[in-house]
Amino acid sequence: MTTVLIADDQPLQRLGFRMLLESQDDIAVLGEAANGTEAVRMTAELHPDVVLMDVRMPGLDGIEATRRITATGDRTRVLILTTFDLDEYAYAGLRAGASGFLVKDAQPEELLSGVRAVATGDAVVAPSLTRRLLDAYVHHLPTAPGLSPAAPEDPRLAPLTDREREILTVIGMGWTNTEIATRLHLAESTVKTHVSRILAKTGSRDRVQAVILAYDTGLVEPS
Repeated sequence: MTTVLIADDQPLQRLGFRMLLESQDDIAVLGEAANGTEAVRMTAELHPDVVLMDVRMPGLDGIEATRRITATGDRTRVLILTTFDLDEYAYAGLRAGASGFLVKDAQPEELLSGVRAVATGDAVVAPSLTRRLLDAYVHHLPTAPGLSPAAPEDPRLAPLTDREREILTVIGMGWTNTEIATRLHLAESTVKTHVSRILAKTGSRDRVQAVILAYDTGLVEPS
């Protein structure tokens, strides 16, 4: 059973999400939060698998709420909801530790599959959409002084082998596991193993965070 907390300041929106989620035998809604402060408090109390997090809420917004929830190190994962797929708030949410984002006009099946994917540790942002999002907002990243474009001295990259660094680079470029396997002449199972090791070694929560890492460290530059 996947447990969910809904965080949205619109009562009708929360009701719609609850009705959809509770129509599924494998999903249970633990509660509803009307703002970020409530979302943080209820997450600490209820420990849901997934928080369905609206971005724009009064008081503490969804971005800061996401940052506080993920900073605890708890197993709860956050799925950001936004109005537009290239919304800078969605980008900020991913950097705050969210495991992905969906637009609010997504099809019901997309929302349900997104919740299930995030609950199992996957990311719900398609690689091509991730690349588009980061390309649009990568200029918001602060530039560390004295850092070379490849940033080999970044401590987060130090544990990686040459092959893992290569795979992290192409993950950042938006390649899927199948594309990596085909282009690098590897078995897809081998690619999955490499990806798992990259996430573990760099402390990335999921593939989305690995893409952000690739940009942060200069392995990938905006097109």
